[in-house]
Amino acid sequence: QVQLVESGGGLVQAGDSLRLSCAASGRTASGRTFASSAMGWFRQAPGKEREFVAAISWIAWSTIYSDSAKGRFTISRDNAKNTVYLSMNSLKPEDTAVYYCAAGRSLGVRPSTYDYWGQGTQVTVSS
Repeated sequence: QVQLVESGGGLVQAGDSLRLSCAASGRTASGRTFASSAMGWFRQAPGKEREFVAAISWIAWSTIYSDSAKGRFTISRDNAKNTVYLSMNSLKPEDTAVYYCAAGRSLGVRPSTYDYWGQGTQVTVSS
C-alpha cells in the first residue's frame, strides 16, 4: 500500500515562499513504486472543488502546471528520497487551500488520474 505524507504548509504573508514536501512509502498492489509513479499536487479551498496545481512524470520528468501556478510554482522530485516537492513563490491570498499530493500511473490534470492521495497540508496566505 502506498502512503503519502505531506508537510511544509503553514501561515505566510502575501509574497512569501513555501516549499511543500510529500514523502512516499510502500508500493501499489501491482508493484508500482514511487520512482515509477507520476506525482501530482492538487489543492482545495473551502467550498471549492479540488483543483490541479502541478504534476511531474516518472520518466523524463516532464512537468505540467496550472495557469495559476506557472511562473510561481515549481514541482520537483528526488527518487532517492521518495519525495516530491512543490516550491511556491510569490504566494497570494488566493493560494490559500489544503494542498494534497497524489500518485498515479501517468501524468494528468484530473484527480481521477491519480489513485493514491495524502492527507493534505494547509497553506494560508494572509494579505
